[in-house]
Amino acid sequence: MTASSPLQTRRGAIAAGLITSVLAATRAEALPAGEDPSQGITGGPDDWAFLVGRWKVQHRRLKERLVGSTQWEDFAGTCVNWPLMDGQGNVDDNVLELPGGTYRGVGVRAFDSQTRQWSIWWIDSRLATIDPPVRGGFKDGVGTFIGADTYKGQPVTVRFRWSELTANTAKWDQAFSTDGGKTWETNWLMWFTRAPA
Repeated sequence: MTASSPLQTRRGAIAAGLITSVLAATRAEALPAGEDPSQGITGGPDDWAFLVGRWKVQHRRLKERLVGSTQWEDFAGTCVNWPLMDGQGNVDDNVLELPGGTYRGVGVRAFDSQTRQWSIWWIDSRLATIDPPVRGGFKDGVGTFIGADTYKGQPVTVRFRWSELTANTAKWDQAFSTDGGKTWETNWLMWFTRAPA
């Protein structure tokens, strides 16, 4: 077994601290069971093994959300994911090459062994804020994660889905609902292709 480099050790410690801080700060955000749209969606601590490593990402994003738009924009990006806490958490560093300018974002995931659910938070480098979490898990090769948020002041239900998972590819999509999950508008898609290490 080879020793971890100081950079890997420091990066892991920082990320683990970030997950712990995010968990502590958002425990109070949990919705009552009757109001939690993710209720019943569960997973396990090995769910994200497929995502570990380096990826090239092709993005397709709806130009405007919740206005009936059908115009999309395509752009490239990268993602590097690593596990933490013996698989109970993971973090990814993302570069998004938007037509209007490149930015970075961080995805943080943590597993709750009591509820058997994953929570996912997104941190946007342009805003320096943490989005409310989506929660859920994987069933039959599809990961579904749901949570409450607002978009331009309007309450929305947010859904992340992971699908088409293989050793070298994956697909992610994001959708918003304004009617409690009866109907969904998909506004972002990402296709992952494994990059050389």
